[in-house]
Amino acid sequence: MTLAINVLLWLVVGTLAFIASMRGRVLLNEGSRAGAMEFILLLPRIGIGVVGSGFVAEALPNEWIAPWLGPESGFFGVVIATFGGALTPGGPVVGFSIGAAALKSGAGAPQVIAYSTAWALYAIHRLIIWEVPMMPARVVWLRAAVSLPLPFMAAALAMLLGRP
Repeated sequence: MTLAINVLLWLVVGTLAFIASMRGRVLLNEGSRAGAMEFILLLPRIGIGVVGSGFVAEALPNEWIAPWLGPESGFFGVVIATFGGALTPGGPVVGFSIGAAALKSGAGAPQVIAYSTAWALYAIHRLIIWEVPMMPARVVWLRAAVSLPLPFMAAALAMLLGRP
């Protein structure tokens, strides 16, 4: 499955490179240069996040995680995970590393799914720093309100479908 995803992603990159080359050599060169710079800048962050999540996973006592976020914590664990996701600052390296560390420490998959869904949809810092200054506040709060049930729905679906 991982190989198929990698092949698909490289096919997309190849197709986009072909389209860029058809539009001009300058566009292809600029796109390649920008992509390489993004890769170089992102690689250390990913490494730090992966290593950091391993440290966090080892530092988190399993006896704390399992009762609060373990598979047996049920809906209460989903609520805690949802609040945790909404309050977690930072980008994907931070959010997903914390989710991976929680899984390693005994958290249940539905709880981690609720955490990452809440983090992606309505992290408080992102609402205040990015969305409210750029869009009307009413639209931002309406979007956040409409998104409120989604982490719970994602966790419920994960519980119904079984352990991933």
